[in-house]
Amino acid sequence: MTHSFLRSAMDASVREILVSSRPGSSYFLRAEASGRGFASGFRVLLSDGRRAWRGEASEASVRREADELEMSEEKYVRDLREALTGGGSADSYRFDLSPPPPPDDGAAITLTYAKVRKDISFRLGSVALSPVPEPSEAARGLLTLSLARGTSLEHRNRELREQNRRLGQEHRRVAAELRRYVEGKEELEAELYSRFVLVLNEKKAKIRRLQESLNGLQAGHEGPAKETRQDGDRAAKAGEDLEYGGTTDDDDAACDGGTGRYLEQSGLSSPSGEKRWKNGLLGKFCFCNI
Repeated sequence: MTHSFLRSAMDASVREILVSSRPGSSYFLRAEASGRGFASGFRVLLSDGRRAWRGEASEASVRREADELEMSEEKYVRDLREALTGGGSADSYRFDLSPPPPPDDGAAITLTYAKVRKDISFRLGSVALSPVPEPSEAARGLLTLSLARGTSLEHRNRELREQNRRLGQEHRRVAAELRRYVEGKEELEAELYSRFVLVLNEKKAKIRRLQESLNGLQAGHEGPAKETRQDGDRAAKAGEDLEYGGTTDDDDAACDGGTGRYLEQSGLSSPSGEKRWKNGLLGKFCFCNI
């Protein structure tokens, strides 16, 4: 029994509507698709709690209404379903009964429904309703359907609460896991940074040592080269001194005169003494330059 109620609640809907021609009065409208959807037609039951009317619209009538409004069938069926089942807001659709229901229960009426947009309404369609011989049974059916619908919604609500609880637990678990990952990431980054600093300092120290070694090698090569240049400079200077220190013919004559006087004074004026002097060390220098 409960399963049939749930199935009925899924296939049909009950909503309260206000009728423009009867301000202050409310009606309960039950709508149910005839086939796979409202495009295949639908059945409605209208009751004010004391009287009831029943009607049906065919697939052809639904298609005809869509053609008259020059709307696509898909869009028209969507608006029709919202109007009859309460899918839209309460102010989006307007209902009317014509003629107004008489006090007795034997008159047929027409339910008209329109869509309201920016204070402008346009008629979506209408369905003819016939009075129900036993309105109390119709009212009982509406009450049963409402209870079944409420049970279905409560069951769905419990499922959603349970799903929400599981999702909350999963969210807290994932958040804690994410915080742990973030902390691990920060620790790893700090460790990698410290290692990088150590490696960088070692590389800098090695570069300094290599630079110092290179400077030392360059200084070692420049020392002998400098000494060689200095020796060369001294040799060149000595050569210049020797060049400028050579004697001319006049110097040789003066030197010979001086040498003669020296030999006479030294007792070496004889040919043998003069020969000994020339073979000696002193014969290599000119005393005229002393």
